[in-house]
Amino acid sequence: MLENISSVKVSGGWHKQYTHSAVSTHCTMRFAVYLPPGASESNKVPVLYWLSGLTCTDENFMQKAGAFKKAAELGIAIVAPDTSPRGDNVPNEDSYDFAQGAGFYVNATQAPYNTHFNMYDYVVNELPALIEQHFPVTSTKAISGHSMGGHGALMIALKNPQDYVSASAFSPIVNPINCPWGVKAFTGYLGADKTTWAQYDSCKLMAKAEQSNYLPMLVSQGDADNFLDEQLKPQNLVAVAKQKDYPLTLEMQTGYDHSYFFISSFIDQHLVFHHQYLSA
Repeated sequence: MLENISSVKVSGGWHKQYTHSAVSTHCTMRFAVYLPPGASESNKVPVLYWLSGLTCTDENFMQKAGAFKKAAELGIAIVAPDTSPRGDNVPNEDSYDFAQGAGFYVNATQAPYNTHFNMYDYVVNELPALIEQHFPVTSTKAISGHSMGGHGALMIALKNPQDYVSASAFSPIVNPINCPWGVKAFTGYLGADKTTWAQYDSCKLMAKAEQSNYLPMLVSQGDADNFLDEQLKPQNLVAVAKQKDYPLTLEMQTGYDHSYFFISSFIDQHLVFHHQYLSA
């Protein structure tokens, strides 16, 4: 049962927030949706799913990215889920990079997180089914995200190449099994057996990708990002893409950092990138 908790007109369309009882995460989840002007049951529109980064909710992208004007022009709906399960009964830690606000878009196997922290299933299966049932959208979808959400977007697209027409990311964690954020999260959610980690690592997944499943990818990365060398490591994914002849474009942007100032500067480019495949 969807509960509409806010509704605001913007750029001719509507930004709305909803809560619902999620099966995959066993708790109440919140998401936001932007419906461009003209979206209706007789004029359904494609969807871009946006996955946000550490500490974020569904609100960060919707309030800070400045995406609505271009999305309205292109006729694209945007759906932004929360970054983790939340609530008094959901395990949490006094840490910005693990537990609530830091789901990493995996299905946890380790107690006590395995009951609620099933963000992979939520984003890949439960949420799109809900969106397609209740909103005037088609089943054609693309996926994008930032930082931890950039990891989620690329990883999910690589694991489900038939479900998305394109993928993009800002400042993504492309090789989480080899960076502090990823090692902490994967150890906590998946356990110490590192052989189970590769299924959620974009570099490992791209290395195994079959050419028939390739899909276009765009990555934007600021060269003044404080996390570039230690956590993000985009060159690792570029090396795999070159080896595999994978259609990945990495654009390094001079002087930009890890913030939403960076995202807002290039979000139009990403929306146009996705539109060419969403409208094909």
